[in-house]
Amino acid sequence: MKKDKGYVDSEYLRFVAKIVAKYKQRTYTLMHIELGHKVLDVGCGPGTDTIPIAQLTGATGQVVGVDYDEKMIAEADEQAEKADISQWVRHVHADASLLPFEPGYFDSVRSERLFQHLKDQDKAMTEMVRVTKSGGWVVALDTDWSTMSLDTTEINIEQRLKRFHTEHRFHNGFAGRQLYRLFKKRNLADISVEMAPILITNYAIAWQIAALHETEQAAITAGVITSDELDRLHKSLEQADADGVYFHCANQVIVAGRKN
Repeated sequence: MKKDKGYVDSEYLRFVAKIVAKYKQRTYTLMHIELGHKVLDVGCGPGTDTIPIAQLTGATGQVVGVDYDEKMIAEADEQAEKADISQWVRHVHADASLLPFEPGYFDSVRSERLFQHLKDQDKAMTEMVRVTKSGGWVVALDTDWSTMSLDTTEINIEQRLKRFHTEHRFHNGFAGRQLYRLFKKRNLADISVEMAPILITNYAIAWQIAALHETEQAAITAGVITSDELDRLHKSLEQADADGVYFHCANQVIVAGRKN
């Protein structure tokens, strides 16, 4: 089966979860989760967040994860079973733009690095707000891939590869910068915006997180860069890594708002 644009597997999601752990915790805080709450995680993957959130709601609450990938759902359910929390945690195969829940069902709803993969961000945000109860919280974290920056002497090559990566690797590589507008358009109250920067000083880890290896050949095929230019870029970054001065950063954005 052909993988969708920007697809990542569960191993990748677990790896990145360790890198962004403090930002995950921040989204939980912004959701104002209490014991007994009903909470929804849209784009739940293999249960990376539903499992820890279940500890916050307790057994009197309910945690639901939604994902379009049935394999992810099966894995998430397996993880919930292993954690012995499946009585109050479940995972549902569904589209973010058509959530199978009644209006106002959840106390809080979150998504993390979901909107960059969506073709229709407006529908997904409308649905997230719809299923949140009045007074409940909606929280989203996403990446603006255009902010990715590599310290290299090959600046022109880096800029061309970054732009191609942002515009062609994802359905919406600019998702992070758009969250504030999506929240404001839905008249949410008490909207807050926080930056969640990622800083990496290890070449191999940075390339894995950004998944740039999956962009490189496509960029060459599209004529954005040449093989020789890619080799030059790699050599400059490898040298920086060897010298202990490798630097790679990008910005994520966290937006939270309360439904009136």
